[in-house]
Amino acid sequence: MNITGKIVEIFAAQQVTATFKKREFVIEFAENPQYPEVVKFECIQDKCGILDNFQVGQDVEIHFNLKGRKWTDPKGEAKYFNTLQAWKINTPSSQPQMQEPPVTDGSEDSTDGPPMWLNNDNDEDVPF
Repeated sequence: MNITGKIVEIFAAQQVTATFKKREFVIEFAENPQYPEVVKFECIQDKCGILDNFQVGQDVEIHFNLKGRKWTDPKGEAKYFNTLQAWKINTPSSQPQMQEPPVTDGSEDSTDGPPMWLNNDNDEDVPF
């Protein structure tokens, strides 16, 4: 999934456990410009560093995975959580551009015209 918006806030990386770290950030996007949405994303582990190249106020395109999990609290009640895990961030203008087809100088063999077996100059050479 992906979404384009403006960075509102970037938080410092958090070392959650000895082997797990995350970094959260917030973007504003306007699917409907009258009602902009403010959405929090997170980067985990080695992806925390991808935010180092971006600043608050910058327009970005975020590629992310929607994650969900269930947790049962000590009272036995089920709780559900959703997470938006970003795995790639780039500026909208840095998307790959279409490449032009290669230009030929015409010196290569041409495949224009009918195949040899359609040439009716010699009726005795039938291809079957």
